[in-house]
Amino acid sequence: MRLPLLIATLALGACASPLPQPDPQQAWVDLQIRAGYTLMAHRLDNQRWDDGRYFQVSPGAHDLDVRFQFEVAGGGSDFSSEPVTMTCHLRFSYADFAAGQRYRIEARPLQYKAQGWLYDTAGQVLTRAKVQRCNTFG
Repeated sequence: MRLPLLIATLALGACASPLPQPDPQQAWVDLQIRAGYTLMAHRLDNQRWDDGRYFQVSPGAHDLDVRFQFEVAGGGSDFSSEPVTMTCHLRFSYADFAAGQRYRIEARPLQYKAQGWLYDTAGQVLTRAKVQRCNTFG
């Protein structure tokens, strides 16, 4: 119960500060999610990324890791059991980030797993996420 509360608190704190202005020499990656889910930037090229609301990357190839949280109906054989929180770690590998361009990451649940996509500004899918792992937290 404490982990979801901690994540919600951190997310609210991040929302309180304004986003930085995008650097025109870098690419900007927004995270877009439906209400009720949590999607946070986590690592850029295997290094911890401090602001969970976006990525800003130099042109070229990068690996973007995000954390995606969502609830699913009870995890046991008892259908009346409480929902469980799933946390999935997704990786987006893309070789052609361009300076001054905006990109968008979206994710959605797929039962006890997740799916994710990286889009360009025209809405074209550039790559699909690779699910690194998914864990339950009750």
